[in-house]
Amino acid sequence: MASNPNLRVRPKGTVGQVHDVTPATAGWTYVGFALHKLTAGDTISGDAGDQELCLVLVGGKGKFSVDGDDFGELGERMSPFEGAPWAVYVPMDSAWTAEATTDLELAVCAAPGGGEHKAQIIAPGRHPQITRGKGANVRHVHNIMPEDDGAAHSLLVVEVITPQGNTSSYPPHKHDQDNLPHESQLEETYFHRLNPPQGFAMQRVYTDDRSLDEALVIEDGDVTLVPRGYHPVATTAGYDLYYLNVMAGPKRVWKFHNAPEHEWLLK
Repeated sequence: MASNPNLRVRPKGTVGQVHDVTPATAGWTYVGFALHKLTAGDTISGDAGDQELCLVLVGGKGKFSVDGDDFGELGERMSPFEGAPWAVYVPMDSAWTAEATTDLELAVCAAPGGGEHKAQIIAPGRHPQITRGKGANVRHVHNIMPEDDGAAHSLLVVEVITPQGNTSSYPPHKHDQDNLPHESQLEETYFHRLNPPQGFAMQRVYTDDRSLDEALVIEDGDVTLVPRGYHPVATTAGYDLYYLNVMAGPKRVWKFHNAPEHEWLLK
């Protein structure tokens, strides 16, 4: 397959809906990602249709309801660098509304729905923070909808903080083959934020045969599309990186394959 030079998606403006990645725009099958920047009093609503959704409060507070059930005001951190996330799961065929009570950065993560899953609040601390890696390969992980929670049909959602000068999604790994138990096929988006926001990071998306091989400069608010291949990230000195990952594929399993030439780093 030919290389896709459009793997970095920049935000469209600074207010309202600034990202709208769909399977059609990404050229794939499963994952959708939208981001809304709201001010206090703004209200948005939507219908999941044949998808299931995870609404992640990247920063700020808001009042949420699903199919008329009032979930009240949620949110705690005003920045994604200030602690664990709040989120809401919205099953297929459900309508949802959100009213910002402060400035609110709201991510809408989407994948094909199914099953009898119920709408629910995913509060901070449901899944404890995990620190992975050592040396200059450290990152702090908050699972929001991991594969073992039984809470969704296909959505996998996680956020990661990578401190300045560290690598992440590294050693390089991929999950683009439906070949369980060895590897699962998952499309993936990365929504990036930097602290301080004027910083930048680097991300490479590449395959073994280099038919896809893109090196991306990541700035605050960018989305990276990972249709296939390895996708490591590197931060720069002075700038911490946050990213929110959405993954989905034919099976709700996260089983990755490490690049064999770099696997020595794990030993």
